[in-house]
Amino acid sequence: MKFDLIAVGRLKKGPLYDLAEEYRGRLQWPLNILEIESKHKDSDKAQADEARRILDALKDDAFIVALDERGRSLKSLDFARKIENLQNAGQSHIQFILGGADGLTDEVRNRAGLLLSFGQQTWPHMLARVMLLEQIYRAQQILKGHPYHRE
Repeated sequence: MKFDLIAVGRLKKGPLYDLAEEYRGRLQWPLNILEIESKHKDSDKAQADEARRILDALKDDAFIVALDERGRSLKSLDFARKIENLQNAGQSHIQFILGGADGLTDEVRNRAGLLLSFGQQTWPHMLARVMLLEQIYRAQQILKGHPYHRE
């Protein structure tokens, strides 16, 4: 299984960066991160620019997961099962999309095979990035039968 994280914004050096790299380093699955930054100050123009660049980065052979407040909230076990089911169906590439402060456009959301939410609360997108990396790592450990995850 191969993963891409397409994320709006650049994660600067500091505690969140260190934690993100910690989880990324623990992964046995390859995970590439593409950071997208818009130069536009106007939020509508920035969101449109981000959407164009996100859509350009999507691969035809990948299953797309977009993190969005309108998405489904999954338990960690269900998230791991989703990855396992995709793998069993022959899917070898998953791309995760994490939008910026203004969220994702309808066009980006419509490309997703799964809209995923981290609950009803709003999270800073840099913290959501760390949370996503931890959940991917947790899914890996669940699927390996490792005791990292406890119910």
